[in-house]
Amino acid sequence: MFKEITAISKNYAMVRIDGTVSDDLLNMNVIFEDGTKKILGEVEEVDKDQLKISFLGEFINGKFLGGIIRKPSLTSKIRMINQEELGELVGDNDDKSMVLGLSPLYNNYPIKINIDEMWSNHSAIFGNTGSGKTYGVSRYVQNLFTIPDKIPFNSNIFIFNNTDEYDNAFKSINNYNINFNYKMYSINGDDNSCIRLPLWLLSVDDYANLLDVTEYSQLAIIEKMLSLVSAFAKKDEESKRYQNHLIASAITSVLYTNQTPGRIRDQIFQILESCHTEELNLDVEVPGVGYTRQFRKCFEIDSKGEFAERVLIAEYIQKFVDNNTIWNEDYVPIYFTLSDLEVALNFTLISEGLLLNEKSYSEAMALKVRLHTLNNSSYKKIFDYPRFVNMNEFITDIIMVGQNKRAQIINFVLEDIDDRFAKAIVKVYCRIVFKFSKSLKERGAMPIHLMLEEAHRYVQRDNDVNILGYNMFERIAKEGRKFGLVLDLITQRPTELSEAVISQCSNFLIFKITHPTDLEYIRKMVPNISADVIEKQKALQSGTCVAFGRMMKIPMIVKMELPNPEPRSSNASIYNKWMIDWKK
Repeated sequence: MFKEITAISKNYAMVRIDGTVSDDLLNMNVIFEDGTKKILGEVEEVDKDQLKISFLGEFINGKFLGGIIRKPSLTSKIRMINQEELGELVGDNDDKSMVLGLSPLYNNYPIKINIDEMWSNHSAIFGNTGSGKTYGVSRYVQNLFTIPDKIPFNSNIFIFNNTDEYDNAFKSINNYNINFNYKMYSINGDDNSCIRLPLWLLSVDDYANLLDVTEYSQLAIIEKMLSLVSAFAKKDEESKRYQNHLIASAITSVLYTNQTPGRIRDQIFQILESCHTEELNLDVEVPGVGYTRQFRKCFEIDSKGEFAERVLIAEYIQKFVDNNTIWNEDYVPIYFTLSDLEVALNFTLISEGLLLNEKSYSEAMALKVRLHTLNNSSYKKIFDYPRFVNMNEFITDIIMVGQNKRAQIINFVLEDIDDRFAKAIVKVYCRIVFKFSKSLKERGAMPIHLMLEEAHRYVQRDNDVNILGYNMFERIAKEGRKFGLVLDLITQRPTELSEAVISQCSNFLIFKITHPTDLEYIRKMVPNISADVIEKQKALQSGTCVAFGRMMKIPMIVKMELPNPEPRSSNASIYNKWMIDWKK
């Protein structure tokens, strides 16, 4: 078959073959034997009686090492790869492996991958709609749960998706083993399956994402809001005195400005309409000497253009100003609701003197409107957590099924949530999980996979880099692996993903992609990808991918078996729904 080597370059050799060879040699692996050297090559091009074979690595004592230092000589013998060598390449010799798929080039020989190399590193799965991404992901996750004699009981796979397409593929995993369980959360779920987030576990950065912060100065307002909601939620005597102090101080600051009485009255009424207590509100009776007046009536303007009860107002307000008390404004997690948060934000707006600063007031009002809209939307129930929990208890609530069972796969379905808010929700979950993973005493004691379907909806280069100084997904991509937090990005639009996140991915499953922009992006951004890999994926059948990265010894074409059961990701059947046999 192989006659002679005609030329050797840095990365490939040109080999003349017998012109009568009829076998399809493209992408097949060959061995160059030169004394003790055994160089692995792959047929890259076939031109009549000549082959271009690229060098991939070397077998040393039966073990494959990627890359070569010494090239084969012109007199090297060439042969097809044998069974033992193929077994080394596809993971037969690894006792910590699982099946990824089959090799269509080698009669559907099983291709195995090391579990640590696959599941301990960030991965990216790219492919056009209909290329088999969802089927492929479903299959390799199912393969994890069907490993003979091994049970991934402690696995934690969090899936975030805008549809419930994975539900059918994973809801019956306890058929594999009674110890396996699956949970699905959605915004329309019942009390036990509704997507929920405890407000007190959210950081300033989380609220910045939820409220769509656009200015750095708005972060200070959120910080103050959280400190006040923490103080007010106690509902004790000190919190009431603090509220009165803030209202009285705000009224005092407005009362002694050099504005017109009408303008002062309007601002004070505005303060009391948004922030009020039993002692300070527009309807409270203010005692004078021998009479009482309703507080709002004290602001009537006399013929001289002054408040008729200016002295009475000042004396009554001053009773509540307490500048001697050092108020504790440290944020302490405590149970509160969105309504409590609205109250705290209203007090924040008056306590910071924002009424007198047009720019700051405008930025603060934007937050107020967004928080009020959230509190009156269908999304409100997401933040209606039934009881106070700390971070560890929250993670436990997510994964536990009943009292004594745990779920290995948790599916968060973000259907009926708009893209902007869905992105914010996913960021919040990921930040909490990231903080949880970092807090464990033993680093990596509880590895968690964050599997993001339609990842281009979430993992973008957002404005939070400019406002917060970082992006949550980029931080996880750079630091998460050290703590056992791993990303899986699944998308048909890789060009919309954050470049910083893609650069941290170590494993790739590339299904068929045809869009020139996406192909060019993959070529530039994916580490160590070759033009040959790009060309291979162009001709792939649905459900077949090019797999490479740390999990693979060499890039290989992998045919993913059909998942059983299958996800609900196929196209709708137009024929069956539209057509009727009118002759019957």
